[in-house]
Parts: sequence; structure tokens; C-alpha cells
Amino acid sequence: MISFIEGTVEQAGPLHCVLNCNGVGYRVEIPVTTAEKLPAAGKTVRLHVQPVYREDHQALYGFASAEERDFFHLVTSRVSGIGPKIGLNLLSRLSFAMLRSAIASGDAALIAKCPGIGKKTAERVCIELKDKIGRPGESAPATAERSPANAPVPVEGAASSFADAVQALMTLGFKLDAADKAVRKAQGDLGAEAGADALIKAALRSG
Repeated sequence: MISFIEGTVEQAGPLHCVLNCNGVGYRVEIPVTTAEKLPAAGKTVRLHVQPVYREDHQALYGFASAEERDFFHLVTSRVSGIGPKIGLNLLSRLSFAMLRSAIASGDAALIAKCPGIGKKTAERVCIELKDKIGRPGESAPATAERSPANAPVPVEGAASSFADAVQALMTLGFKLDAADKAVRKAQGDLGAEAGADALIKAALRSG
């Protein structure tokens, strides 16, 4: 089983990239949230991957962190009606921190805003995964390996601060994906310990 791929970026788009690994080009399907973190062409990157093998199709799905990859594996293998395409949609529209917070709180309405996810499917996501991904502030399930270069699992309070900041921006008129992206950027600039107020102010300044 392939766990990660490390190589130089040859091509990159919003939903895929090609990595050159010792002269072999690997096409990797990625969510928008991972595409945003890719370096420029010619730079080296490590993606945590989940291979999917089918009779008529083989694909590699890559993510910026092991936690995102493990979530993708869980949601596509445990929740009826969710395949790789919809799994990528989830992680493209919402960050892992936001998904984790929504599932822990049973916020199916938020998850249902993702493309391809209806109300019943969103409810199944919450029910099936609530006890498997942990509550905000807890560590995610153990993975086979971690990389210090990856985005960390939210520390205590960080996930709820992230969710509060996103909700506040939506109240101010931001669309869900724009609010989530703005708060992700703010958290990257300020650090995982930043509170909701600081995240909101930084997100508004950058927006």
C-alpha cells in the first residue's frame, strides 16, 4: 500500500497535480484545500495518498496531511453513497477542521452544502463518523506515520475557534467556502492557538 509520494511539482490544477518522482510522473487527484498548499512548479512536495483500485479505473488521491487522507478513506469506505469524487468535494468545500467540527456537533446542514451531498447523506456522515474522528480538541485517530511538515491536528480549542470564526464570517455575508478559506489563511498566519476574535479580524483584513 502506498502511503505517501514525494516529488517535484510538474503540473498543478485545482483538482489534480502531476509529481515527478525520479523521472516517473504520477497524476494525483487532490481537493482544492490541498491544491492551495502546493508549492510552485519545480518545488518538492510530499502528499499523503490513498490508492483506489477498480476493475476499470485506478487512481491516487492525495492530501496535504495524513489526517485528511484518513478522513477521505473513512468517509468513502464507511458512508453509503459517498465515493472518491464526493469525498474530494467534501474536502474541497470545507477544511478538515471545519468538517471535524461539523461532524462532532452533528451539523448535517453544513455538510449538506457540499456538492453532491444531500440531507440524508450528510446525516449518515455525522452518524457514521462521529465516534471515529474525535471531538474538537481531541487527537485524531492514530495514523501509520506523521510528517512534521504537515498541518497539525487542531489543538484544544482551536477547532471550535475555527468553526466560530467561519460562522461569524457567514453571518457577515461570506459564502461558506469563502469564509472557510479566509479563516484557514488567517490561522496559517496567526498559528493554531489563535482565538476566534483574532481569526475573524485577520480574515476580514485579508478579505
